[in-house]
Amino acid sequence: MKSSSRDASARQTSGEPSPATAGCGDRTRDPDLAQIETEIAELVHQSTQDLRLAWRQLHRAGPPLGISRDLLIRAIANQLQEQVHGGMSRTLRRRLQSLAGEVEKGRASFDPAIVPKTGTTLVRQWRGRDHTVLVRDDGFEYEGERYRSLTVIAQRITGAHWSGPRFFGLTKPAGVSVGAER
Repeated sequence: MKSSSRDASARQTSGEPSPATAGCGDRTRDPDLAQIETEIAELVHQSTQDLRLAWRQLHRAGPPLGISRDLLIRAIANQLQEQVHGGMSRTLRRRLQSLAGEVEKGRASFDPAIVPKTGTTLVRQWRGRDHTVLVRDDGFEYEGERYRSLTVIAQRITGAHWSGPRFFGLTKPAGVSVGAER
């Protein structure tokens, strides 16, 4: 029988990170990874003051006022994992900043399902001509040039302002709300 510390289906107490070794094979080959896993497991047993000190060492600033112990543990664990595995890609970071900007402007009507994956080819016929756009890690490619926005490409094709996602058919049909069950 497996011990509950290695069983991914075992419930965790609030504040405890999920077992990192569950189902991931032999981690003893990478000493850095094993050390980080040990540090993460020990976070639960540290005092709140020690956790705040660990935050200061990682961020060179104190933790936000009112942050819960549970969130402090999770944030520190995330930072430790990023040190070993790397952080978010530039594409993801840019997308999250864009979504946060939409929320701040009160236009939180975004749909994460309409973001095409890297390598996707978008094709649109316009006035008898096929226009092909390749989705890249850092934006889009159209006729050998790189663009950060589909809207700029749609405007270049049509000569008028268009919503890029709408022009390329990436929006949901009218009347379908985000997250609606069918």
